[in-house]
Amino acid sequence: MAQSLTHGEMSLPADWRDLFALTKPRVMSLVVFTALCGLLAAPGSVHPVLAFSSILAIALGAGASGALNQWYEATIDAKMKRTANRPLPAGRLDRQTALQFGVGLAAFSVFLMLFAANWQAAVLLTVSILFYVFIYTMWLKPRTPQNIVIGGAAGAFPPLIGWVAATGSVAPLPIALFLLIFLWTPPHFWALALFVRSDYAAAGIPMMPVVAGERATRRQILLYAVLMAVAAIAPWPLGYTGALYGWTATILSALFVLLSAQVGLRSAGAYDRMQPEKRLFAFSIAYLFILFGAVVADHWLPL
Repeated sequence: MAQSLTHGEMSLPADWRDLFALTKPRVMSLVVFTALCGLLAAPGSVHPVLAFSSILAIALGAGASGALNQWYEATIDAKMKRTANRPLPAGRLDRQTALQFGVGLAAFSVFLMLFAANWQAAVLLTVSILFYVFIYTMWLKPRTPQNIVIGGAAGAFPPLIGWVAATGSVAPLPIALFLLIFLWTPPHFWALALFVRSDYAAAGIPMMPVVAGERATRRQILLYAVLMAVAAIAPWPLGYTGALYGWTATILSALFVLLSAQVGLRSAGAYDRMQPEKRLFAFSIAYLFILFGAVVADHWLPL
């Protein structure tokens, strides 16, 4: 396997762990979980083997998106402390290998979904991969501070794909879950962007804190948190979910807005190591895991 050199040093040999790292496994775990919840919350039943194959296809599609993202952004990743040790900027893999791996994984994931589920789910999976790679990575991210807002649609597809894999059709609840993740993404990601702002500035990426400034970013975090809370609670009064999900969404969303207010109302420059921002970022991940778990629990244990 060919290797590229970084900083004039010999590259370390690549192994399976470097290919696995290309798939962004931590991001993939959230993708897989929300997709699984979408599938389990759908009406009817799916054969366990086909359900497993469908979720595997979504996981592989997410991994392919991550690999192609890292292939395209190898030079940018090398400029940021947070990403400098990834396989490509660290010189453990060459870009051609990453490209071939990503394209191959993407094609396999779509064909697996087609045979395991249905063509509708395969089309949605294809759209989500192409959206993340071409719309978000190549077009939006290097050009506009709204990159994570519009690009958030890519991460919102999994529960919708899981539902369609199980049913072959779209319904209001998975659309509501899509909207929830879409609105969750900006406050989640901008909380991170606030305490790694210098990284994005060094790489020339126009993230909101770099372009619009810290104060505007904080206001946007609070605004999107409120909109997200409304979207999260809405399925309950609309009759798409029961009280178990409804109360869980209400309590967790109130906490999310409270943490976002602590971030949003802070004075610019009040860093103290960005503790409120880090708390919001950590809670936002737990929030989505618990809330989607409640979707499934509400379906199987309605109150």
